[in-house]
Amino acid sequence: MATRFSWVAWSIPLIPIGIGAALYFTDAQQSTFLAINSVTRLAPDWIWTWITFLGNGWGVFALSFPLLILAPRTLSAGIFAGGVAAIVSAVLKNAFSLPRPAGILQEHEFYRIGEAVFHKAMPSGHTLTAFAVAGAYFFTVPAEKRKPFVLLFIAASAVALSRNAIGAHWLTDVLVGAGLGIWCGLIGAKLASLLPNKQLSPRSTWPRVIAIGGLASLYVLLTQTLDHPLNMPLQYACIALVLLTLVLFLQQQSRRRI
Repeated sequence: MATRFSWVAWSIPLIPIGIGAALYFTDAQQSTFLAINSVTRLAPDWIWTWITFLGNGWGVFALSFPLLILAPRTLSAGIFAGGVAAIVSAVLKNAFSLPRPAGILQEHEFYRIGEAVFHKAMPSGHTLTAFAVAGAYFFTVPAEKRKPFVLLFIAASAVALSRNAIGAHWLTDVLVGAGLGIWCGLIGAKLASLLPNKQLSPRSTWPRVIAIGGLASLYVLLTQTLDHPLNMPLQYACIALVLLTLVLFLQQQSRRRI
């Protein structure tokens, strides 16, 4: 049976989206970005690149991969939410095609970490992904047990802040990305609730499909640099995490045959 969410849950995303719209249409976009960017530059670069890694689709999938064994329904919710978020991000970025900070400001006017990206600002894809996965995991948990999982939204907010810190997005981009991400998370949690328990057992088709996705993530982590070279230690840790999970998953397959 599909999980139902209250109108309050579906309405919450309107708050960050509304604030983002207000900043955009009152010409406060540049001033808010420059204020945040100037303060966050005081922290080491690796802190912001590591945090922004949590909004990379492959990165968050690898970090969440142990849920394949521990909580496959929760991981499924994150996968569904991330998929919806990827579609929403691609469609809206191309539809709006708004300039990023590097497309308007001079290089000396703000602090940037990594290569300059000039276009497709709205919404922030990393923020959208981070809030989509956080929302999916949060709303998959029974309502009476959700309180500690508010930390997921704090982590997602840190991802949003990091997008300003590295000079990739305006505050408006991350606010809209946050709101849209929560909606994607709700959709992901709702879709995951439709999965029968028998389809989530280790020897069922769907967990095996996810395991193949783990192999794909290994390829990406081994052959690409996600977001910034400073993130390579995180990528190596993710490789170890995915490999360990796959080994344990294969052991589950063997035990079920005995």
